[in-house]
Amino acid sequence: MAARKVDRSRFPYRMKDLCKATGLDRQTIHFYISKGLVPEGHKTGRNMAYYGDEHLDRLRLVRRLQHERFLPLKAIRGLLDGDIAGFTSEQQGLLRDLKTRLAPVVGQPTEVADAVAVDPLLARHEIRLDELQTLDKMGLCNLIERDGQFFLPPSDTWVVEVWGQLRAAGLTEELGFTAADLQVHEKAVSQLFAHETELILGRLGHLPAEQIASVIARALPAINSLLTHYHLAKARNLLAAVPEVQAN
Repeated sequence: MAARKVDRSRFPYRMKDLCKATGLDRQTIHFYISKGLVPEGHKTGRNMAYYGDEHLDRLRLVRRLQHERFLPLKAIRGLLDGDIAGFTSEQQGLLRDLKTRLAPVVGQPTEVADAVAVDPLLARHEIRLDELQTLDKMGLCNLIERDGQFFLPPSDTWVVEVWGQLRAAGLTEELGFTAADLQVHEKAVSQLFAHETELILGRLGHLPAEQIASVIARALPAINSLLTHYHLAKARNLLAAVPEVQAN
């Protein structure tokens, strides 16, 4: 493959330069690019690309949003795209109002100083850092690295506890189970939540934000209970459908 020409005044950086300037490793930068958080570089060959100041600025912005404001990558993508999951400006205004009113129900934003070191959590629940990193990439938590140490917002520590419980229950690596298997649950809940949000805004969007917040605050526990009980019902119904052994 013939090398393509590149304007080095516009694209002066190679991957190693981005790593040095941002403190991120190659794998993380490539991951950000694959998720659309950072534009692709100007490729000059199969394994060679050059990058400009826009790439460096975007990497720094993503890192700041993730590490200082504890925004998950999906939220960062929506912010960078300029729309929140395709909501109209009126809906975004309503969501900003609901954000304040529902904070006592869904939790307050986490301050950087409140970040929890993950090493004791991993040791307590007997899971590895690479497993937590997989859960982070799936969007189930927001793992933060600072000065070689990893942290989680307090609101995300449940991920370590739950995965540890699943491991202790017998979903072991020896039997072929990995953290990536939770992807099916992440996708299912994300799709469900997107539909719920569309339904709420479509049916209640004309009401005052205070009234909508009151409905959501009261409905959330019931919906969570529905999911728990219906999940158990599906398992019960599957077993009930298994035919009994006929006596001779």
